[in-house]
Amino acid sequence: MKPSSPLPVPLFLPLLAGMAAISFAPILVRLSDAPVSVQGMYRMLFTIAIMLPLGTGRLPSARAIAGKDWLLLGAAGFFLALHFLLWMSSLNYTSIASSTIILSLQPVFVMLGALIAFKDKPNRFALLGMAVGLTGAIIVGTGDKGASHAALSGDILSFLSVIAIAFNLLIAKRILTRVSTYLYNMIVFSICLLFFTVYNWIMNIPMTGYAGKEWFVFLLLAVVPTMLGHMVFNWLLKYVQPTTISMAVFAEPVGASLLGMLIFSEMVTGFQLIGGAFVIAGLIVYLRSERLAAGRGKRRTTSLK
Repeated sequence: MKPSSPLPVPLFLPLLAGMAAISFAPILVRLSDAPVSVQGMYRMLFTIAIMLPLGTGRLPSARAIAGKDWLLLGAAGFFLALHFLLWMSSLNYTSIASSTIILSLQPVFVMLGALIAFKDKPNRFALLGMAVGLTGAIIVGTGDKGASHAALSGDILSFLSVIAIAFNLLIAKRILTRVSTYLYNMIVFSICLLFFTVYNWIMNIPMTGYAGKEWFVFLLLAVVPTMLGHMVFNWLLKYVQPTTISMAVFAEPVGASLLGMLIFSEMVTGFQLIGGAFVIAGLIVYLRSERLAAGRGKRRTTSLK
């Protein structure tokens, strides 16, 4: 499935903003003492509360959404909530660097899913960019000394969260051709909120009584990684391939590890710095492949006129 229209701004601007925003997610999760499911619930609640006044006039158009699209929206919300729950939980067991490094495996699953679902065949530059980025992720991973059973459990949770977000991105790419970005975000985030509320109720996790600091962290989780990160990426899905968005997570281990070092004294090793350079290089090569593919598409369209 190809992008339906050209991006109105240079691609690197929203990508850079989104990558910077999501790099703060593990930091904010660590700063909170509340259960991750409570963090996820209020993250969604505050996001919806901020978004609601910005587009109330667009809500009635939800009545025009077809039944099969409601099923897709439900699946997208479920997989996004599952991703948040698994990945945020992983930070209780493993390091920020390790968790975000594993998250950078996302493009592999998205690429495979896009190949199966949309027949999107990656070109050689795209494969090279992925290979360079994954090499960087492996190099960074060698600096993680958390070889305990707890760290392994955290790594597994992070890995499972990658599969969940890959499903979410692939569903979003399909549904955003028929549903506006605003409606998509409102519906999917509402489903996430419902998921976390039911989960907390079933697990008997307290949903109130938290300190003022916690509420501030919940608000920051809504504004920074959700609105400036996930919502920007959802908007970009109207213009670029889902693999392009997933490639952006290659930069998250770099930003998150540096923030972890500054805030939590989780020191970054030489291997992690070298790996970070590979990660950024892989992202640049992949984005170049997207520009080349877009250029070929324009020339092909022009030749047919």
